Amino acid sequence: MRADRLVSLVLLLRQHGRLSATTLARELEVSTRTVLRDIDALSAAGVPVYAERGRHGGFTLLPGFRTELTGLNHDEALALLVAGSRRGAQAFGLGSALASAMRKVVDALPESQRATAAGAARRLLIDPETDALARRLVTEELPDAVVTEVRRAVFAGHRLRIRYAPAGRDPAWRTVDPVGLVTVRGQGYLLATRAGADRTYRLSRVLAAEELAEPAQRPEGVDLDLVWQERSRRFRAGGDQVTVLVRVDPARREDLVGSAVAVLSEEGDAEGDTEGDTEGRLRLEVTFQDPRHAEWALWQLAASAEVLAPQWLRDSLHDRAAAVAARHATPSPERTPST
Repeated sequence: MRADRLVSLVLLLRQHGRLSATTLARELEVSTRTVLRDIDALSAAGVPVYAERGRHGGFTLLPGFRTELTGLNHDEALALLVAGSRRGAQAFGLGSALASAMRKVVDALPESQRATAAGAARRLLIDPETDALARRLVTEELPDAVVTEVRRAVFAGHRLRIRYAPAGRDPAWRTVDPVGLVTVRGQGYLLATRAGADRTYRLSRVLAAEELAEPAQRPEGVDLDLVWQERSRRFRAGGDQVTVLVRVDPARREDLVGSAVAVLSEEGDAEGDTEGDTEGRLRLEVTFQDPRHAEWALWQLAASAEVLAPQWLRDSLHDRAAAVAARHATPSPERTPST
């Protein structure tokens, strides 16, 4: 939407003074050519923006220029609702809307308060990328078109058709009734029902989405916090799920967490593994869908993880590794290409 971008461009110049076309392009997530066209459009509309030449040149506004804002658009208002968590905005595809909204909020402050507010913001750090144990919290990258379509269906109360890829299985299309969106540790989830049964879909595994015209079959009022707690409880306790205590290299933590159903606990490990390596290891208690899923997931981590419990899983991985080692114990016989 060009109108919103033009307003954002003016606000950036008001708040920062002189900015280069390259900097403006990066902030607005467009090309420098688009920025130059927008500058021309602003000049033609009577906005006093001009270029300063030279090594430290760029674009700036005449001192004292102010513009009347027409208010926040729909996505910017939504972005402010999740502004307490930068990862929340990214998980729902509202990152750029949040940046635009915050520029408008800063510009709306009285002149005397802007510097104070900006300084205070630099004194606060909310939800950093790593915690005290240097464990990186990774925010998933989601295709804008997919998350926008999902978000539109959730808010409109329409049914949704998604192409979903469960862990270890082929993608398939399914039609669901969306209930709401949840973000946890930088990961987004779609809460929905399918044929009346509760379903939870990880947004990063939604490969395509299509909002349908028909209304979703869902309750009018919903407490997402209670819904999420109940589904999480059932998820951890349901079916043939297996709970595993594992020591893992931090570099492979995301691989383990990404394949698990749930993480029940996590802490730094002070005891070390069987080889005496204690540096940086993490101890996690995680659940998997069933024994086969647990064995498959831990096998992928090779020597980067050690199962501490249950014993049957340790034995299974040991036997599998021994079989592989025996298979490769002798040199491979020479083979000549067939003619």
